[in-house]
Amino acid sequence: MSLRIYNTLSRSQEAFHPIEPGHVRMYVCGITVYDLCHIGHARANVVFDVVQRWLKASGLRVTFVRNITDIEDKIIRRAVENDEPIKALTTRMIAEMYRDFDALGIERPTHDPCATDYVPQMLAIVKLLQDKGLAYRTEAGDVNYAVRKFPGYGKLSGKSLDELHAGERVAVLDGKEDPLDFVLWKAAKATEPEDAKWDSAWGKGRPGWHIECSAMACATLGETFDIHGGGADLQFPHHENEIAQSEGAHGKPLARFWMHNGFVNIDNEKMSKSLGNFFTIREVLEKFDAETIRFFIVRAHYRSPLNYSDVHLDDARNALRRLYTALDAVTPAAVDIEWTQPHAARFKAAMDNDFATPEAVAVLFELAAEINRGKSPQVAGLLKTLGGVLGLLQCDPKAFLQAGAGLDEASIQQQIVARAAAKKARNFAEADRIRDDLLAQGIVLKDSAAGTTWEAAQ
Repeated sequence: MSLRIYNTLSRSQEAFHPIEPGHVRMYVCGITVYDLCHIGHARANVVFDVVQRWLKASGLRVTFVRNITDIEDKIIRRAVENDEPIKALTTRMIAEMYRDFDALGIERPTHDPCATDYVPQMLAIVKLLQDKGLAYRTEAGDVNYAVRKFPGYGKLSGKSLDELHAGERVAVLDGKEDPLDFVLWKAAKATEPEDAKWDSAWGKGRPGWHIECSAMACATLGETFDIHGGGADLQFPHHENEIAQSEGAHGKPLARFWMHNGFVNIDNEKMSKSLGNFFTIREVLEKFDAETIRFFIVRAHYRSPLNYSDVHLDDARNALRRLYTALDAVTPAAVDIEWTQPHAARFKAAMDNDFATPEAVAVLFELAAEINRGKSPQVAGLLKTLGGVLGLLQCDPKAFLQAGAGLDEASIQQQIVARAAAKKARNFAEADRIRDDLLAQGIVLKDSAAGTTWEAAQ
């Protein structure tokens, strides 16, 4: 089976073949660096880290570009609040971003361009759009994109202009010819700091957010490339606007495949800073180790919603411990993956099916069970090597298990009570899961007529 990817643009899975044989060019929208990264950023970046890892494991060369937005309204406001230069703020936040991403095992991209380094390219695209009649200057000095003059607008979101217009609640302000029009170049305001202004043919100002990605993607990957990725929240308007700008300017498709990862929910409600229900990666790392967080993300399919809770992360940690317990029992041999081997073939089939990581992770548990039965170093080696394709299971097993040890008496008793309740309800699968989770944490349960007791595994 060759790799198939769900393409948001066509709303279907399609066979993937790079434009240039053997070489994939992929662009993923990165972080706006004004604050610490949150768990939604963790999900998006782990997802596309797994994508590029699988492309490489499939024998492809990957040029992976993940931009950094280092000029934007929120950045300007935060710098003013902090009474510091914009560059000082963004440099500090970029370092913090990489501290979090490195902890989560997210590999560095081939290129991580900063928007402020590509302002000349942005200005060139804005001029080209204006020359083609797709952009206009307002009396306030902004340059806007004329959405209705681009015939393909709405093809990514699947909505017509009339549908989009019906949902538009903002009146025509600031000289917009249509509420759907968006800004390409923002005229500078006297109250804004000087380090937020650039010279242009339309006077001092700064780029709009959408034009930044069009310019950086084109400059680093060309006018048409293979994959454009990002979170589902970027599908509209950001990615729709990127298409309008880039294709309006160059007359070519921007990307052949559009990939979007699902939302992170908190207690089944979409995570949002406006709702205050979000957690920074740094906060989550205070309670859970980085590999557990990564495993929690990887074992869900990238397009599905991901429901964040301590309970789900606890479950992920216990499941990951079961894999490490198997590796701790048998020293893994060094192996090269034979993709025709049954377990490896099932893993590959899963990943080739739109990066179906839940099925790939299931193969890891099959291997762990086989290790527990047969104590084979070769099987242990395959488990570790396939885990590495997902960025997992590369720690020393003993170190990982010891670092996660430390259940207190109350926690153990709580699990014993939960197991008893599951057995009473004849939910034997749940009862077995609790027993196995405790065993993975070094706790052996002993059932008798008098009840259940426990002891530390020897």
